[in-house]
Amino acid sequence: MKVYLNGTFVERSHATVSVFDHGLLYGDGVFEGIRSYDGLVFKLREHVDRLFESAHTIMLKIPLSKLQLIEAVKQSLRVNRLTDAYIRLVVTRGEGDLGLDPRKCVQPTVFIIADRIELYPKQLYERGLKLITVATQRNVPEALNPQIKSLNYLNNILAKIEAVNAGFEEAIMLSHSGYVTECTGENLFLVRGRRLLTPPPYIGVLRGITRQAVMDLGNSQRLEVREDLLTRHDLFNAEEVFLTGTAAEIVPVVEIDGRVIGSGRPGPVTKRLQQAFRKLTRDSKHGVKY
Repeated sequence: MKVYLNGTFVERSHATVSVFDHGLLYGDGVFEGIRSYDGLVFKLREHVDRLFESAHTIMLKIPLSKLQLIEAVKQSLRVNRLTDAYIRLVVTRGEGDLGLDPRKCVQPTVFIIADRIELYPKQLYERGLKLITVATQRNVPEALNPQIKSLNYLNNILAKIEAVNAGFEEAIMLSHSGYVTECTGENLFLVRGRRLLTPPPYIGVLRGITRQAVMDLGNSQRLEVREDLLTRHDLFNAEEVFLTGTAAEIVPVVEIDGRVIGSGRPGPVTKRLQQAFRKLTRDSKHGVKY
């Protein structure tokens, strides 16, 4: 595997950054997770736009233009001869000293990893996932805006540890007020009748690119798509629940905190959206060829 690192491609074993890089020392940086399907990079421009928005908010100047980054992503896939892949695009503050001051970091670090990924076993997409609600709450938006995809993921990791320790693959995180936010790495949806509901961003939720794609698909299937405050009671009594994310795609949920969701099997709306999403990811109108 070759990794793009600051303008050149290096072997994985040589893809290293300084121990003084503030991305490592303090999680000071931003990233995007991106997918490619059959030679198309899904929503690449949207991902790059969001990366630049995150960087702008934390006052991190990316040393490449959007077009240069897009080309670097495409080249990463070509160099590694990948058609179906997961791409991690990362920009850190760069090497500095042991203090917090970002002014001490002269040059940002940019790297791109292109590899294959299987976030969940295939059978979970067919049988459904069981979730648990954990005690670790989602960061309050006033402390860290969820639209910044920063390298500091400790909040999510602590929740993931709780899930793993309890024998579950994934966890639901609540807001400080007890409302449902998202999972450790995915957005949440529920289906009730013709309604497709998902928590609003202001509660502490990332505006996921896959999330928005699924909302658009829901509208095209004449569902009533809404962002709404949701409680665990709403999830327990939903007809269907599923997760969405770039790496996860669409994953059905069949049990939450010991409560069976709907029939206990992936529901018809989830299945239709899975099929529609798969078709969408291979549509050249929504991807960039490489």
